[in-house]
Amino acid sequence: MHIDTHPAPAPVRLPLYRQLYVQVLIAITLGALLGHFEPAFAEQLKPLGDGFIKLVKMIIAPVIFLTIVTGVAGMTQLSTVGRVFGKAMAYFLFFSTLALVIGMVVAHVVQPGAGMNINPAELDVAAVNDYAQKAHDLTLTGFLLDIIPSTMVGAFASGNILQVLFIAVLFGIALAMVGDRGKPVLGFLEALTLPVFKLVHILMKAAPVGAFGAIAFTIGKYGLESLVNLAWLVGTFYVSSLLFVLIVLGAVARLCGFSVIKLARYLKAELLLVLGTSSSESALPSLMEKMEKAGCEKSVVGLVVPTGYSFNLDGTNIYMTLAALFIAQATNTELTLWQQITLLLVAMLSSKGAAGVTGAGFITLAATLSVVPTVPVAGMALILGVDRFMSECRSLTNFIGNAVATVVVSRWENALDRDKLQRALDGDRQPDPLPELEAEPSFSTD
Repeated sequence: MHIDTHPAPAPVRLPLYRQLYVQVLIAITLGALLGHFEPAFAEQLKPLGDGFIKLVKMIIAPVIFLTIVTGVAGMTQLSTVGRVFGKAMAYFLFFSTLALVIGMVVAHVVQPGAGMNINPAELDVAAVNDYAQKAHDLTLTGFLLDIIPSTMVGAFASGNILQVLFIAVLFGIALAMVGDRGKPVLGFLEALTLPVFKLVHILMKAAPVGAFGAIAFTIGKYGLESLVNLAWLVGTFYVSSLLFVLIVLGAVARLCGFSVIKLARYLKAELLLVLGTSSSESALPSLMEKMEKAGCEKSVVGLVVPTGYSFNLDGTNIYMTLAALFIAQATNTELTLWQQITLLLVAMLSSKGAAGVTGAGFITLAATLSVVPTVPVAGMALILGVDRFMSECRSLTNFIGNAVATVVVSRWENALDRDKLQRALDGDRQPDPLPELEAEPSFSTD
């Protein structure tokens, strides 16, 4: 038997201008400048951002399905599926609740809405009516019914993450239960994973265009000056989210033997993409792939990341309680301790139905306020103008929170290659486990 003793070729380092995060950063800068100096034209570029997000959403369902099915079916014991899911849900519940409490505490300490003395009767509620109408879908009953699709094909057609997750877990369990007879199907799905992730790489080449259009529209429509009146609220939210990531998630990361700052640096291209598009969903396929490359077991990644996109929304939770109390303060609405606890409990439930897409946080806030009528829903008109700017911070915090959760649950499951994780976080270039996905004949070898 011939054994090849030649070392594997070192991975090619792309020139700086060809690296995705650099291209996205340049696109965001150019988009912001265009939005500021040519706002009328910049507003017309909204389809670029929306189109890119649709491209990514197009591929999310097959990525989740293939990753989860092959991961679950490859588990030696089906009890492992329930154990991983249980640990993930315990983590999500604890830190989502903590984020809600932090948002409430910050609102009391900073008092961002105090002194505005807004009369709710004078607010224009027409602007928030559409969000209020969508909010009923985030009630607990609607959420539970939404998990189960009408048909298997319908889940993929609608792109509902929870429905695809539900089908994938069931199909993966069924495939594992049939044993050797299911191996041909499992082999086919594993082979199908290669071209699907290659398609993800192709679509991600359009990321700079999408980020350019999205940020140009945001700045062009709302303008930098729109932040002035509500800068205190926006600034408070950004600082609160940053401290949550650095202190709370940072402490969790240290306990698990890694640095949250290094993790953010490892995911810098995806974070810039999320910043540009205001949607953490735009980077979901890349997050799953990168967490697997960083040493997290495929089956854990497949369960934790998609589930976290609906159940682990730290940024959205901080925003919900902070924004709700801001509206109460601005409209001089006094809330008793019990009313605030009720608000917190309702927010815990309604936030679980929000996916990591643009505008979901605002819709979830409308759902929460509609159930707790003490705080006027009309007050949402106060923050509508700057919600887009806060949406970016929500998405970034949600994204980092799910990345940390994936590493933590993997470590709990002894499904984490710590050496591989350390090499990835230290910036060591590793050969791609799917090298054919990265091969490009035009790459320079300098």
